[in-house]
Order: sequence, then C-alpha cells, then structure tokens
Amino acid sequence: MSSESCGSSLLLALSDDVFSIITGSLSPKDICNLGLCCRNLYALMDCEKVWLTQCELFGIVPLQDLIEWRKAVSSYKALCRFLFSVQPLMGIWVHQNPELGNVVYVMPGFVSVVGCRIIPQELGPLGIEDGPILWAPVFEIICDFDGSRAFFLHGREKGCNYMYPGVAKPVGRSCNVLLLEIEPGQHKNWGKSLLHSQSFVQYPSKELSKNICRSNSGLSRSQSMFAQGEMLVPFSRLGFSDRRKLLEVVTSQIRVKVTDVVIGPLFPRLRDDDENFQKDMVLLSERRSMLIQMRKLGEGHLNLKASSQLQGDHTQLLLSEIRKSVDRISDFHNTINEDDGHRQSHRRRSLGRYFKDSLNQILGKSNSISGNSKNGSSSSENKHASLQEFLGSGDTIGLTLHASTVKLSSYRAWPNMHDSRFAIYKLPLRNPTADQEYAGLWGGTFGWPPGKPTKDKPGKALFFLLLSYEESQGQQLLIATKILEGTHYVLHPNGSAMFIVNIDEPSTDPFPWDTDVDSLTVNIKHVLKGEGIANGYGFRYPGSKPGSLFVFQDGHLAFIWKESKAVLTLQRLNLQELLRKGERVPALPPIANFSYLTKSYSNVFAEFPNTSTTWASAREEQSDALGEN
Repeated sequence: MSSESCGSSLLLALSDDVFSIITGSLSPKDICNLGLCCRNLYALMDCEKVWLTQCELFGIVPLQDLIEWRKAVSSYKALCRFLFSVQPLMGIWVHQNPELGNVVYVMPGFVSVVGCRIIPQELGPLGIEDGPILWAPVFEIICDFDGSRAFFLHGREKGCNYMYPGVAKPVGRSCNVLLLEIEPGQHKNWGKSLLHSQSFVQYPSKELSKNICRSNSGLSRSQSMFAQGEMLVPFSRLGFSDRRKLLEVVTSQIRVKVTDVVIGPLFPRLRDDDENFQKDMVLLSERRSMLIQMRKLGEGHLNLKASSQLQGDHTQLLLSEIRKSVDRISDFHNTINEDDGHRQSHRRRSLGRYFKDSLNQILGKSNSISGNSKNGSSSSENKHASLQEFLGSGDTIGLTLHASTVKLSSYRAWPNMHDSRFAIYKLPLRNPTADQEYAGLWGGTFGWPPGKPTKDKPGKALFFLLLSYEESQGQQLLIATKILEGTHYVLHPNGSAMFIVNIDEPSTDPFPWDTDVDSLTVNIKHVLKGEGIANGYGFRYPGSKPGSLFVFQDGHLAFIWKESKAVLTLQRLNLQELLRKGERVPALPPIANFSYLTKSYSNVFAEFPNTSTTWASAREEQSDALGEN
C-alpha cells in the first residue's frame, strides 16, 4: 500500500525527533501495527530513535544505561522486546516460609534482570544507607543479541558455585506467581521459537493453544501430540513428591560449574564512582558474552545417546536418562528397605521405608501399607497426574521459569500462598501519591536513636515493611506488613501487620525524646493513632496494643507502643541502590535457593562467613521493647 493511499504522508514528513516524541504515546504493539500500513511507515518504524523512546518509557533503566545496553544487542527494537518481556517481573517477590522472610527483589543487571535474595541480617554501625546489605543471587534472565531471553538459576552445592540454564517462558502482563518448573520437549526444541515469536502480544491460554496448532501445522505427529500433551499434563498436576524429585534430578544433570569470571558482578556499582563503574562494565560485558556463548555452544550439555548428538538448547535432558536416574535411586533405597524391612517399628517408619514410599509415589506405584489397592487407587492419587504420563509427553526435559497469573486472596496486604509450590509471589509495590503518601517499601530497626547500635547491644535487627492502604468500615487504614525480619529466631509471623494506623484519627501522644542521633531537635509533622503488634509468636494473627505513628519533617516515621514505649523507626528504601553497594554472599542449593519451602522460625539464610552473629541481643531488644515474656 502506498503512503498516499493510507494517509501517512504527513507522518513521513516529520523529522525523526518529532516522530519519536509522537510515538512515545503509543505502545510497542501499536507501533508494530502502524508499521504494517505501508512500506514507508514500516521503514520509519524501524528508526532507532522510535525504539529508544519506547525503551525509556519502561522506566527499568535510565537513558545512559540504555545506551550501554544497546552495544550488546542488534537494535533498540530488540532491546525493547526484551524489556517488554521482563517488565512484569520487576519488583518484590516473597514466600511465607521461613517466617523470618524469603524476599527476592528483581532488578536490572547488565542487559539482564537479576533476582536477588535479601538476607535477614543485623545492621552495623553505619546504619541502613551506608552499611552493606547482604544479598545472594537467585536467578537472572539475560538478553541475547536478538532480544530473546536466556534463563539461569543460581545455586551452590558442596562448596561449589553452579548455574542451571533453562528457558524463560512468556511473561503475562499481570503475573503474580513465579514458578520453577520442569517441561518436556522434543530433540530440536520445536517450541523454542514460539516462546519468542510473539514479542509484544500475550495470548490467553485457550487462544495461545489455537496459535500453537496453527503455527505448527507442519509438525510431525509426535510433535503435535507433544503440543497437546503439554496442555493436558502441566507440571503443576504432578504430586509434590514427583515435582520435587524431577527438579532435583534435572538440576543435578544440567548444572554447570562456573569460574570466578562468571561468578563476578551481576550489575555495576553506582555511577558516583566512575573508575570502579567502568571496571564493572568491562567485567559485566565479558561475563555476559561467556554466558551467551556457553548457552549457544551447549556447554554443560549431556550427550546421552551414543548414536546421535542431541542438538538444540543445552538445557534439555533425555527422558530416558531421567527414568534411569530415578530408577537407580529407587533400586538403591529398595535394597535398603529389604535389608531393614524386618526391623521396622509400628510407631515409627525407618528411613529406608520413608524413601521407598516416596520413590514409589514418584514412579506412580501405590504406597498403600495394606497392599489392598491393586484394583483401585486413593483419592490423592486420582487428583494428580502420574510421572509416566508427564514424562511420556516428549523426548527431552528441561528447566523453565514460568510467570503465571492466579487468583490470590490476601489478609492485610499479604497473599495467601500455596505451601507445596516451588514459587514466589509478587507483592504489589505502590508508588506514593497525594492521598497515599506513605505507600511503599520502608526499612527500620527497634530503638532510639534510629538504626545506631549501642555498647550493650551492638547489633540491631533490620526490618523491611511494606506500607499499604486499605479501606475498612469507612476508615482509611495504613497497614505496615512485615516482609523481612533480621533476628536469629522469629518473633512474629512473616506477613504480620507490625502496626495499623487510622489515617483520619490524630493522636495527642507526645514524642518521648527531644533530639535525634545527631543531637538535633526532633521536628514532628503530625501524629496518628493506631495499634501495634503484641503477644509474640505462637499464632498466625497476633494481638495488638495501642500506639501512635509519628511523622517527622524529614520524612522518617516512628511507631511507639503506648505502654512499653518501644519504638520502631522507619525510613524509605531504594533497594537498587542498597544492593549495588551491598555485599554478596553464597547462594543456597538451587531449588531451595529459588523458593525455600520448609517452615522455619530461625534464620536459614545467614549461615555464611563474615556475617554478624549478635542475634541474641537483637531478640532480647525486641522482647523487652514489646513487653513480651
């Protein structure tokens, strides 16, 4: 179609700068559709300035970083494709176990996004802003030259650092659950191109299945059956034991031991140190090139068939090898069971019997003690798909990162989570507005002056609180939800409301101190009446006691319990800045590193060298502060 017939002559007459400003009000999908009108518009839509503007609009990285990222990809359009696909992942993801916090923050890396776990910790003498925040890598998604995504899970096993390559599935715009899964495929990974074919358009599941059928009409019968099987037997339909064992076996097979260069920085330090920033950029560029090359050349790939070399993504693993791995483990534990079978007690299962039952469940066999289930199956077996059915869907199997959208209920801004999914859940992080000025992420400690240790208590536990607003019985409430607690043993459940304040009800309580840490006069902007958590741990929804929220002129907050005079001081956090100047610590083993599902009331994340060990003082401080026994 000519430019005259489609009415685009006026647009074509505009300069690139003016046109990029106009297209700034369009979405990437609209720009792609506009380029289909005629050849001239198609050429104009490929303009670098148009797609640079689109990249800026995502707000993931500033302009100066976009210019650096562009050097690693084919075009700003390719970079925009990547930013569009990962934007919904940015922000805070959590799991309720362990109770101290399981907080993963997804932030920009270098031509990538990185998931970083915030370690429960105490503050040093420098406080929140100047003290190094401890964090560990969880996963990263790297942008390839064409804008496609490469997923790597981080983990550490037996003192060695590994990376576990996989596939990042298409991300829905409203995703709220991030799942670590196993997915079957074919030798040539026919579905891989599909993952990136729809750059800016996300389909609902039914519509997506129709597109799969249409776009793969020329596939072989076995490949077509795989497409149907993938829909019929998703990873989530397997029993928990099956899912756990598959993740364990697959990660043990695809892991790649990494060198110091690959371990090296995941994102640059702050630009205020230009010399170190430039050094970081060189290291990051070299590291990214090595990861992309490793993925393309198939390093860490398993050649499991002597007759043919497996081609395609090196994250794939032949199902026959999975079955062999499971069978070998099963045979080993069955032998143990035969030797120890006669010594089993009625009151307690032996370790061998425990593994035998678990592995029989994995293999789809009945684990009924009575042995009378030959002609029937239990209700729990009926509701789960069998492992054989899942593994029979394809010839290969691989690790995937699946961003899903599910309907979640919540209590006081904390989502109700599934205990047996290898998943983390997104917390809606609201930007402050005129009528919700305190919304967002805050960090703080107990005690006054704020964040500073004393001689008798050298460490102060760091708390992360998510402040959000909720309408209840005609009242506007401000809820401070605990998402991280830096003690050794938890005092309150993860997701607890540390305090709830009525925005429309002022308080007349005086502030107990006249000066702050710098001996400057304390200036109070206003005071609000509320209730703070009490009664300690022991139930999911603790009680509360009256208190007041003090808002300072400098923007800091302090909640004071009226009876005990305990004070929790808070300040806004910029997690990206804190992590860029923070201290990296080793990761957990891969599956636990993604989502630590085991309920624990102690700090499972902080058993690293060079970390603080003054947890007892922090616990005593909080117990005394809240008047708990």
